[in-house]
Amino acid sequence: MEIIEDTSSPWVSILDTQLPTAKVLTDAAARKAHGHDSWHLTCEPECVVVARTRADVETTLKFAHEHDLPVTARGGGVGYVGGCVPVQRGIALSLAEMTAIKEIHVGDAVAVVEPGVITADLQDAAQERGLFYPPDPASRKECSIGGNIATNAGGPRCLKYGVTRHYVLGLEVVLADGRVLQCGSRCHKNKTGFDLVGPFVGSEGMLGIVTEATLRLLPNPPARAMLSCSFPDFADAADAVQRILGSGYLPSALEISDKFTLQAAREHVGSALIPDGNAHLLVEIDGQAESVRSECAQLVAMLRTLDPVTLDSAVTEEDCERIWEIRRAFSYSLRATGLKKLNEDIVVPRGRLVDLAKFGEKLQADTGFQVASFGHAGDGNIHVNLMVPPEANRQSIDDALNRLFTQVLEWGGVISGEHGIGLAKQPWFHQALSPTNIDLHHTLKKALDPKGILNPGKFLG
Repeated sequence: MEIIEDTSSPWVSILDTQLPTAKVLTDAAARKAHGHDSWHLTCEPECVVVARTRADVETTLKFAHEHDLPVTARGGGVGYVGGCVPVQRGIALSLAEMTAIKEIHVGDAVAVVEPGVITADLQDAAQERGLFYPPDPASRKECSIGGNIATNAGGPRCLKYGVTRHYVLGLEVVLADGRVLQCGSRCHKNKTGFDLVGPFVGSEGMLGIVTEATLRLLPNPPARAMLSCSFPDFADAADAVQRILGSGYLPSALEISDKFTLQAAREHVGSALIPDGNAHLLVEIDGQAESVRSECAQLVAMLRTLDPVTLDSAVTEEDCERIWEIRRAFSYSLRATGLKKLNEDIVVPRGRLVDLAKFGEKLQADTGFQVASFGHAGDGNIHVNLMVPPEANRQSIDDALNRLFTQVLEWGGVISGEHGIGLAKQPWFHQALSPTNIDLHHTLKKALDPKGILNPGKFLG
């Protein structure tokens, strides 16, 4: 056990004596590092508990429950919505050192992992055994499995393979009062009582703290192919999306990007990588080698009939990675513009993709903020990035966001597909759900966390 510097809160030294295996940190650097994520708000906790075992989490929550102390759990700290910002201070409970991949069982096709395991590390370990963990958020080399579960993270492969929720078979959860709940199992089908796994996936750390997850794995697809296709405008690319899906194809990824995003990428990484055109579509297919080659050829032939500006395909691993580099360049290129990138992960019905692009153009014209849209076209989860000057007025930004979220909801869309609500989207939470729905949220929260100590101050208030 380790404690660095004293604190004015007397309960910290008491908690310290009860945690022989955890680190308890109170120095300014640790509190600052655990007081923010990728959103703009920072609020430092009174102390940081770096858990190493489930017992550390149990002890921390029992103590916090007894003393009515706020507890905000965090993993990689790379979220976009302030979800792990300890706005009521108290304890920041870090799970970043709980990184054991306890088991990868080929016969059962499951992985048993601690919450601090980095997503890419699990994917690599599974692949070494001929298995596949599909959820792949863009931050997969930084984000943790616990954070993925908290936000029900997705990524480009959601279209074919689904989001994190579809891979969580069982959980070990420490409840707000320190009790341990084992729910679900390692079986791929289970209908024994209520689904108690479901409420914790996407709960943003407000119902319990996950200390172990049993995850479903799939056979690793032996082959894949990629297509890169650019068009004169966004409407053409959106039409191509509908043509692909309407023809019976189910790509593992189907990513779209707009003019501003492409131009920023050309300026940042060079025009040699980024194709010509004002809209871009990236298509990935996977499966058995023969069927992948056949589907790739069929898709190339179909896309040629749509008069694309450019059309490129790849069937080798090296060439597929080259095409993926186009997509990976987008976020870094937008940051390189010098504008502040506000990444909003809205979802619209797929038939509204062109409407969303037109709305973005109007929003840009009305507000003066550049709008860059790219993302998961196959399921309508488009990352609409407001690109705002560093000196931009906060009220002007919120007004623009209000217009975006209001329009998305009017179309029957949702305000978050994979980042969560956290603090950033809290003002629109009550607009997004009905009073009955919100009341049920509060009922569930009170049942599992009657004192309201888990991640307080977030979207439920």
